[in-house]
Amino acid sequence: MKKLICIALALLMICSLAACGGSKPAPSSASDVTPAAPAARTFTMGIDAEYPPFSYMDDSGAYTGFDVEICKAACEKLGWTFAVFGVNWDNKLVQLDAKECDCIWSGMTILPSMTEAGYVISKPYFDNTQVIVVKTDSTIAGPADLADKVVAVQNGTSAFKMVSEGGDQEALGKTFASLTTPESYNTCFAELDGGAVDAVIVDQPVALDQIKKNANLKILDGDLGSEQYGIAFRSGDAELCAKIEEAVAGLVKDGTYARIASKDEYKDITNNLIFLSDAK
Repeated sequence: MKKLICIALALLMICSLAACGGSKPAPSSASDVTPAAPAARTFTMGIDAEYPPFSYMDDSGAYTGFDVEICKAACEKLGWTFAVFGVNWDNKLVQLDAKECDCIWSGMTILPSMTEAGYVISKPYFDNTQVIVVKTDSTIAGPADLADKVVAVQNGTSAFKMVSEGGDQEALGKTFASLTTPESYNTCFAELDGGAVDAVIVDQPVALDQIKKNANLKILDGDLGSEQYGIAFRSGDAELCAKIEEAVAGLVKDGTYARIASKDEYKDITNNLIFLSDAK
């Protein structure tokens, strides 16, 4: 009898083990695994951090300005992470090529030399002019009066190229007593205010911003030439440029572009914004 009981128990244990062995779950197939969501692209705009009202640092230390706000809104529309990189304006294209940023978007004048060098340039978005700024008590009344005077322009800007050799105003530049080329507009105007230079040649929006802050400055009537602003991308980045242009077009269509442009700090540039003019 004991033998029968032992045999029965042994058979029961064998059946139990067999059942456990057969209950292993089937391996998951690749189709059952949920793929991780791709990380959002980070888009870094390269700016001149001292170029109000298009790009500058506010009192809290944050980057802002019309170009900065539009780029940020475009990135939100595209689902991209937005970032800003402050460039040295004279070396902006070198830094773009070094991939320190994805574009130069900061009141940048479109120059034929850029497309000739292979850079991808967006559609123009702003009509600009070059103007002369002097102190209110200055006897300088026009370009001819700049003869034998000390003139300042920001290094690497279209104003610098305009009065330098080969520029549209090369002949005018040759009449100056000297040309100083600080790295920022703020330094140009500090030197004008302090009497180190007699005049500053600058983009009209920057001039308008400066005279609002300093009642001792004025803009002379007339201008030294017209130009347009655009966004520069590396050679081969035509697709990236197209995506940004499409996003900006979306901002124009849904009213975001006009809403940003309507802010009080941008009222001096509104009439020259090409996309708003085209939308009328």
